Amino acid sequence: MLIRMGTVAVLVGFAWGNWCVAGELSLSAAIETIQQADVKKHVDILADDSFEGRAAGSRGGRAAGNYLQQLFAKYGLKPAGDGGTYFQLFHGGSRNILGILPGKDEDGTGGLVVVGAHYDHVGYGNRTNSFGPFGYVHNGADDNASGTAALLEVVQALTEMKERPKYSILFVLWDGEEAGLLGSKYWVEHPTVDWKRVRLYLNLDMVGRLRPQGVEVYGTRTMPGLRQEIARANAGSDLKLDFRWEMTDNSDHYTFYQRSVPTLMFHTGLHDEYHRPQDDAHLINNEGIERIARLTARTVWAEANRDRFLPFRSQCRSESESERDRYEVARAVNRSRLGIRWNPVEQDPEKGLLISAVSPGGPAEQGGLKPGDRLKKFAGIPFTSELAFLAQVQAAPSDVVVEVAREGADEPVSLEVKLDLNPAPIGIAWANDSAEPGTIMLTNVTPGSVAAAAGLKPLDRVYEVNSQRFAEPGQFKDLITQFASPTKLLVDREGHVLEVELPLDLIRPLLDRDEPETKVGE
Repeated sequence: MLIRMGTVAVLVGFAWGNWCVAGELSLSAAIETIQQADVKKHVDILADDSFEGRAAGSRGGRAAGNYLQQLFAKYGLKPAGDGGTYFQLFHGGSRNILGILPGKDEDGTGGLVVVGAHYDHVGYGNRTNSFGPFGYVHNGADDNASGTAALLEVVQALTEMKERPKYSILFVLWDGEEAGLLGSKYWVEHPTVDWKRVRLYLNLDMVGRLRPQGVEVYGTRTMPGLRQEIARANAGSDLKLDFRWEMTDNSDHYTFYQRSVPTLMFHTGLHDEYHRPQDDAHLINNEGIERIARLTARTVWAEANRDRFLPFRSQCRSESESERDRYEVARAVNRSRLGIRWNPVEQDPEKGLLISAVSPGGPAEQGGLKPGDRLKKFAGIPFTSELAFLAQVQAAPSDVVVEVAREGADEPVSLEVKLDLNPAPIGIAWANDSAEPGTIMLTNVTPGSVAAAAGLKPLDRVYEVNSQRFAEPGQFKDLITQFASPTKLLVDREGHVLEVELPLDLIRPLLDRDEPETKVGE
């Protein structure tokens, strides 16, 4: 493999011009070019024994750097290293690899989005960087051939696009990460572009072991609104995202975080092969890398085309996972308004809801309802189904008339009942968060409510009501209490973006009455 590097370099030299002018794809088409077969090819090459574990400054590390530099050239990135090259040399033989995808107004002064991954690993391993056994090639397929492969796929996809981004994108492959983030630390101290241009950094480290728990996403709290932007970039995917609050110095993202640059990192977690010789290519989830690379490409494109970048959110420095646990709590709320029980299997829309028990002292008992009554109408609405009845109980005004069929009575019996608690036509409560403007997080979904019937769950984030965004919770309440038909919510659930329609037809007769009460949340 090392011998063939020279041949590859010559071929790349002839092909470079074609790649520079070949961009003709839309964003969706470009994303589709990210394929697991190409991911696998990159991982298999980088994690081959011939690169001897890619230790920074080593023979194998230099060979890996040559391979990667040639791909930057092939894909048409503009050199952004020292002296018009792709390389930035530091600490003797270590080399960062840098290339720019110019933005529409590239003149060396505009904003810059930086995307990075480290390509080095620990060579043959020693007591300072390996869990052993030592003396064997540590191929680092996950750490971090996986992140490097993902970055290469993002580069190829975005350089093939017909449209250029608003802001330039700097792609960087760091060396010396395993020795203490040396490459990224050196670059921020000796930047090859104007440091003041850097607006956001996105890091890819160990993304090769995607599991059911999904992708760990770090840094969304470093700039307001980042979580929503990533969730929107993940639309149409079933990729689960775990948005973490803590920030630790375990990869190159921390170098930028220390400098108060908004920072993101994608990561699929540690495993038993971490920093051991067994971290090999056959254990990699290449399809998972494909999915993460596609999310990365969409995220980077969105960030490089945003209207404006917000400043670093300094409050994130004092936030932790324990604080996240305190914030992301579903509140249990008892909203028994009527106080009856029934057997679901004994219900019949024609005969009504058969009441099996009445809560002592509750509204139903006080209003005169009895076990054995069949509820025919509630608040003037004929019984049709449990789903509709439950929603109507939550939405109804405090004073209602209940009509029941009672054994021994020739005619239906009408009873006046005063319900407990205020009406909740939607049945949600929420909280808001300074790190997530334009978002509300559901803290409670009332059982039996319209929201519950729609499938909403506590901790869901809501971003839009009928395609309208909102700046603060009051605007959200105004939008949702218009009770429009239909009312559709754009919802983020663990990074999945869903469209949820509220079944307001269940309570429409109540909503159409004069001046309904509209307590929906907090």
